[in-house]
Amino acid sequence: MSSRVVPFVLGLAASLVTAHSASAQKATRPPNIVQIVADDVAWDDLSCFGSKDLATPNLDRLAAQGMRFTSFYAPHSTCTPTRAALLTGCYAQRVGLPRVLFPTDRTGLAADERTIAEVLHDAGYATACIGKWHLGHRPEHLPTRHGFDLFFGIPYPNDHGPERLDKDGKTRGFPPIPLLRGEQVVEQPTNLAKLPERFVAEALAFVQANKARPFFLHFGNIETHTPWLVTRRFQGQSKAGVYGDAVQCLDRCVGELLDALDAAGIANDTLVVFQSDNGPLTSAYAELEGVYGHTATVDTTRQHALRGEKYSSRYEGGTRVACIARWPGRIAAGKVDEALAAGFDWYPTFAAAAGVAIPPEPRRDGVSLLDRLTGTGTADPNRTVVLLDGWRVVAARRGPWKLVLRPNAQQPPELFDLAADLGETTDVAAAHADVVRELLAAVEAARADLGDGKAGPGTRPAHVLEK
Repeated sequence: MSSRVVPFVLGLAASLVTAHSASAQKATRPPNIVQIVADDVAWDDLSCFGSKDLATPNLDRLAAQGMRFTSFYAPHSTCTPTRAALLTGCYAQRVGLPRVLFPTDRTGLAADERTIAEVLHDAGYATACIGKWHLGHRPEHLPTRHGFDLFFGIPYPNDHGPERLDKDGKTRGFPPIPLLRGEQVVEQPTNLAKLPERFVAEALAFVQANKARPFFLHFGNIETHTPWLVTRRFQGQSKAGVYGDAVQCLDRCVGELLDALDAAGIANDTLVVFQSDNGPLTSAYAELEGVYGHTATVDTTRQHALRGEKYSSRYEGGTRVACIARWPGRIAAGKVDEALAAGFDWYPTFAAAAGVAIPPEPRRDGVSLLDRLTGTGTADPNRTVVLLDGWRVVAARRGPWKLVLRPNAQQPPELFDLAADLGETTDVAAAHADVVRELLAAVEAARADLGDGKAGPGTRPAHVLEK
């Protein structure tokens, strides 16, 4: 062999080895994870979930390219508890956060609760929380103390400002709403209407800066939470009033984020998950309307497929929400999963996708959905998820069955067959006494674990700062 051929052959071999190594590295690369948490959006307020008066083309695109979960539950009907569950993989009661936190609270997520952000950060992920937090606003409780490299957002909802009054018409003592970068206030009061687009810009910058490494982006949209404030280009654009304008603004924000993943060439390496934190307001809320006028005026004539609304976990409308997951090449396009799933399932799912083992202690309530996402497994038909308001269990779901405990404990529970009666209109408890007994046993087990009117033995306390 000539001396000129030898270097060529060796160079070719080295190139092949390098190409194979790069290919293997790409194949084994853990995915980026983008978790989009909308606020107060109804199960059927996306066109891909049946809305007739709202246009959500970007979320429809996400659904067409991935999987829709049609029996997915936010773990609670209010903000703080659901977000606690998403980040800890537990019922919010288990981590001591069963209620909404206010700017006057000194309570927050405990430092020893290991969030999914911490799990992924320790596995080499860049981590960012952009948008709404709502798990404690004191420095000890902020995202930067719970595994996030970057925080750009507001520490609680956009209606927790000084304009809010108590039932006697006196100030609640809330300060102007701050915008934080890390743990520093950069603007107070912040311009709420401009925040959705500022949050998107921050998210796009984070994606661009970290496209060469795995990242976890927790993106908490605020525009669909009252007051429904958006910039002028979104105003009057929907067929569903100011709330509809906000949903369509949300959809556009999601679209810009999806476009950024495409532009960076990492869409196929990214698991994107979308859900709401609870259901919508469907009844008039006099206090909010009195403060924020038309931007908090609920259209009470608008119809929804589910019974119930935000603030109550008893019926479907409070907790059953739209959920979409996309991971090109791993999740088949256009799939629908009708089996039971819940927000705390994303914790073990994200860990499994990243190849990280979760220790058995402390106890967590979520189960990994990875096999269902990738089509390599199915749901456990016997799984039961309980629904709570504060420290009280108010409902339980297993398979098609939903047991509802009435506010008056002297009244017998209701049972609904959700496969036949999505709107929970017909109580079939008398015809299925065996199902009622089984679900009541699950309720009693949850009460013995999580509590019944107060914290149970299976719970861990939140952190409360001393005054």
